[in-house]
This record gives sequence, structure tokens and C-alpha cells, in this order.
Amino acid sequence: MAFKNSIAWYYFSSPKNFYPMAGRLIPWFWALSITLLVVGLYMGFFVAPTDYKQGESYRIIFIHVPAAWMSMLIYLVMAGYAIIGMAWKLRMAEMMASALAPTGAMFTFLALWTGAFWGKPTWGTYWVWDARLTSELILLFLYIGYISLQSAIDDPRRAARASALLAIVGVINLPVIYWSVTWWNTLHQGASVSPGMEPKMASDMLTAMLVMTFAFWTYTIAVVLMRVRRTVLERESQTSWVKALVGGSTEKRSAGEKQ
Repeated sequence: MAFKNSIAWYYFSSPKNFYPMAGRLIPWFWALSITLLVVGLYMGFFVAPTDYKQGESYRIIFIHVPAAWMSMLIYLVMAGYAIIGMAWKLRMAEMMASALAPTGAMFTFLALWTGAFWGKPTWGTYWVWDARLTSELILLFLYIGYISLQSAIDDPRRAARASALLAIVGVINLPVIYWSVTWWNTLHQGASVSPGMEPKMASDMLTAMLVMTFAFWTYTIAVVLMRVRRTVLERESQTSWVKALVGGSTEKRSAGEKQ
């Protein structure tokens, strides 16, 4: 089994083999994402009970918490691809890391934005320099720094190596975000869901939150696969298989126009 997995990993590490496989997966992940998003939003806003302390305002957690989880998970996966790209010089790993960054930045911004709207009725202010909020803001700056560094360097391979170093160093911020409510006295509440402990919320609330998390996860896969396919075409534009692919698409469009 391990031998077969290693063969599959090697096979799909080639942009030529990865490109068509990603194209087949994208519609499935889009369908899953849209379905889960509709179900999750319905459960979160219409099925989950009203919180006895925060009232209806708490419902923003069904967007805020999954977005915060995804912001950290995407950064961890991005750093993992950056390490693989540096260690084994795999182009697909470099491209995957690059494709993940904009979506990670988007979820980080969404977590901060929804957190501000949650904070106003809960704390009486949109923003405080709380340890959890500040470390999440640093995560957004790390994403922006990664994207900016890649844009500033013309050579894609040099850009990938430089941004990979930033991504790897920035991983140290993830445990700070996760443990900030334990290490410091903060306004931000502790974890309601955590491995090894009983959930501190009703089952309907937990189910809605998990469905939204999977919706964001499948959305991330669909968007990243689309983005990395575009990157493959740009970076492999001089290869014979891309020229054949682009040439075939052009011929099909020309034939359709003539008809």
C-alpha cells in the first residue's frame, strides 16, 4: 500500500499529470461546497437554538469559527508544501503553496471581520488588542507578506524559495493563536470544541459548525485546484503538452465559430 501511495504521489507531482486530474475533481468539490454551505447556513441560522447568554448575535460563530480554523489549517498546509518544495524541489508543491495563500488570507480576514461584529455586542467594542485577535492579525500579515514576496521576485523558483522561508518561520505563530487564551488572560472565550474534551455547546450548534467547516474546506480545495491549474499553464507554457493543449482548445473554438 505504501509503495502504491508513493507511486501515486510521484505520478501526480508532475504538472502534466496533475492538471487533468485537478480538472476532474473541481466540479465535485464545488458541488459539495455549495451543498454543505446551504445546509450549514440553514442549520446555523434556523435550526440551532438561541444562546441563553448572547441571544441571536452568537450565530455569527457559524462563520467566524470555521473561518478561523481554516485560516490556521491552510497556513499549516501551505508551510508543509513549502517545505516539500524546498527539500525535494517539486514544482507542484511550490505551486500548491502559492495557490493556497490567497484563500488563507481571505479566511483570516473573514475571521477577523466576523470576530469584530461578534465582539461589539459581546465586549462592547469591535476591536481590542487581545492576544487571540492580535496573533490572528499577525497571521493575516504573514499571508500578505508571503503573497507580496512572491509578486516582488520575477523568477518563480527564487520567489518560491524566498516565500517558503517566510511561511516556515511563520508557523511559530500558529500555536500562539491556538494557546493564547490559555497562556494569557484574554477577553476571548476559551475553546468550545477541542480534541479530548466534551463539546461545550448543543449538538445542533456543533453539527452546524462542523458542516460549515467542511463547506469551507471543500470550497478551499475547489478554488485552490482552479488557481493551481492556471499557474501550471503559465509556468509550463513552453512545454509541448501545454502547447498541444492550448492549440487544441484554439482549434475547437475556431471550429465552433465557423459552425
